[in-house]
Amino acid sequence: MSVALAGSAPATFEIKSANLPLLALRLKSADLAALASELTQQYGDLPDFFDNEPLVIDLSALAPDSEAVDFAGLVALLRRHRLAPLAFKGGSEAQAAQALAAGLVAAPDAVAARVNPAPARPETETDPAPVAPEPPPPPAAQPALVIDKPLRSGQQVYARGRDLVVMAMVNAGAEVIADGHIHVYAPLRGKAIAGARGNAEARIFALSLEPELISIAGIYRTTENALPPEVWGRATQVRLVAGPEGERLVMEPLSS
Repeated sequence: MSVALAGSAPATFEIKSANLPLLALRLKSADLAALASELTQQYGDLPDFFDNEPLVIDLSALAPDSEAVDFAGLVALLRRHRLAPLAFKGGSEAQAAQALAAGLVAAPDAVAARVNPAPARPETETDPAPVAPEPPPPPAAQPALVIDKPLRSGQQVYARGRDLVVMAMVNAGAEVIADGHIHVYAPLRGKAIAGARGNAEARIFALSLEPELISIAGIYRTTENALPPEVWGRATQVRLVAGPEGERLVMEPLSS
């Protein structure tokens, strides 16, 4: 039951709806030791990869009868990686109760944020007609980060929120990372990670593909699994394609 309070609008606060860009962690196991190990393996060399982004924990991949989740430990682990877990979705009733007890809020799927309208005032002849607010302009696209010098072993470049263009060689042991596309107009012999924040449309382009690792939106391939001879050392694009067995990396030679 809602109660409308009479009187003027409060002077000290105003409540409005807000849309937050949330990251989602799809939890596949309750084994926090294994999760900590894989998070360190994936992001240990990138201490500034996350910037305290709000996070929702997706429990839908956990079996209802799986072992209990240590949500307090999970939240602490995620905060160490500069993530801010706020909510959860999915999971069994028992898992939901554990998450609520840990201070997380429920965020079920497909629930749009809405704000109850303010109590109506009697219309008078002097009331102006309501004017719909103009939508905010779309955010300006960030220009690509351009690197002109060769990257040596141990060097790392991250293009946050944009594409990365490298005009010189990426040597073995170097890493190039971008939230968007990666273009290397020289031999790519190190690691290339495109769509680092989950952009499955990102691609990798290289004039000579000889990488230690390539990855798009978390789907990766290393040279332990030899690349096809038709793309090794050649001008190539790498993209992510969805198939019946899940997403996979596809490498296509670029015509000269």
